[in-house]
Amino acid sequence: MKQLFAVSSLYQCISLAAAIDGGQVPATGGERILVLANNALMPELATPFQQSPGFAEAASRFDRIVDLGGLLWPRRPGQFSPRAEDLATWETLLRSHWQLGEGPLQLWVESIQVNPAVALCRIFAGASVCVHSDGLMSYGPTRNPLALDIAQRLETLLYVDLVPGLVPQLLREHSPALVPVPAAALAAGMRTLAAALPAAPSDAPSDAEASADGASALVLGQYLAELGILTADEEIELHRDMLVKAAAHGLRRCVFKPHPSAGPAAVRSIQAAAADLGLELTVLQDTAPAEVVMLRLQPALVVSAFSTALMTAKYLFGLEAAAVGTGMLLERLSPYQNSNRIPVTIIDAILERGYAAPADSAAGSPKAAGGLQQLVEAVAYCMQPEIVTQARPAAEQVLAGASETGTLRYFKRRRLTSLQLPGGLPGATPGLLSPLRRVRRAARAARAGLTAGAAAARSLVAAAGK
Repeated sequence: MKQLFAVSSLYQCISLAAAIDGGQVPATGGERILVLANNALMPELATPFQQSPGFAEAASRFDRIVDLGGLLWPRRPGQFSPRAEDLATWETLLRSHWQLGEGPLQLWVESIQVNPAVALCRIFAGASVCVHSDGLMSYGPTRNPLALDIAQRLETLLYVDLVPGLVPQLLREHSPALVPVPAAALAAGMRTLAAALPAAPSDAPSDAEASADGASALVLGQYLAELGILTADEEIELHRDMLVKAAAHGLRRCVFKPHPSAGPAAVRSIQAAAADLGLELTVLQDTAPAEVVMLRLQPALVVSAFSTALMTAKYLFGLEAAAVGTGMLLERLSPYQNSNRIPVTIIDAILERGYAAPADSAAGSPKAAGGLQQLVEAVAYCMQPEIVTQARPAAEQVLAGASETGTLRYFKRRRLTSLQLPGGLPGATPGLLSPLRRVRRAARAARAGLTAGAAAARSLVAAAGK
């Protein structure tokens, strides 16, 4: 059986390579085919990740590479949503164009709730479906309910153990097999990639230069204005705050790595802020992942808003990490179920509020090892109460003492009122669920039961086959 692995970034390629090397992705006896689906907002202005240094090393675990983005051009992979009557035609086309034959397939997709993942699952209607890590978003709830015909084929969630011991909420309602990629395996893959890359360009700081006067701060940009989360002026101020944070740590040299999907305005704004603050700033123009940059630069501090790389720095490489703007982002993210809410919550809780990763041995306070898991489940429930219904007890427990612990910063009081949870607006009377909402909730619960039954049946069949 051939395996198709759809990826949208170099980081995804590296994490899959680590999973393959570690045995978390069992071979099926057929080809492993890498499907490229660049998700840059402005692909015309961004370097394709398959042209990045180190891509060849990460892609060496696969037998072939095919380019979905090139096939769909000028439309982007995220816009790929074929009509139901065209699905059979698309399957014939892709099987022919990608030389897949007529045999069974196994799909490995990311961001299962959106296209192109949904499109590929619909086109290859007989393929088993596995989901691979989407960074910190894997710890959040499913954004949109899966179609039943896709949910019944769901087998595995492969995720990177970025926050040691934290259990993902993604697809929890369908009970897939949870397969963590050990942090050590990903770190080893990153080190191998870093060693395979050519020497840094002459305008970037070398390791010796970075450590000559103590060290540098690595500032990681995010494209929040392009996503509509912040205004352009607010993002400029956020970048300035990142530099101020670095300066507060006694660091005068900063290295800025723009987000791969960000436009040129992000670079101009932080350059102006650095000049105002009297800091030395180097802008990295290469497309190596932030994790590789950390390994080569060995910064004294890694600063960002809620980048996944902050957790990589802290838990994979033992570097000091700092977050900026998380309090504002917790307020600003809209609607409440915005899928960035869980990454912001995790970063804020660990770096700003003193929560421990579940795998840590700390105990004795709400911010100890068990507290983060319960907090994530509580936020996930409030984001998607009709999908993550089984997380309500965690929400009730976390919110019971939220006013004393400061935990209410992660919730909206109107939402708590509507969900009849502690911490709602004083004097407000929660409205009863509408008949339509009750029907929807019951339908989702029934669908989750059917999916769980289908998963159990597949397990029994597989066991019988052995």
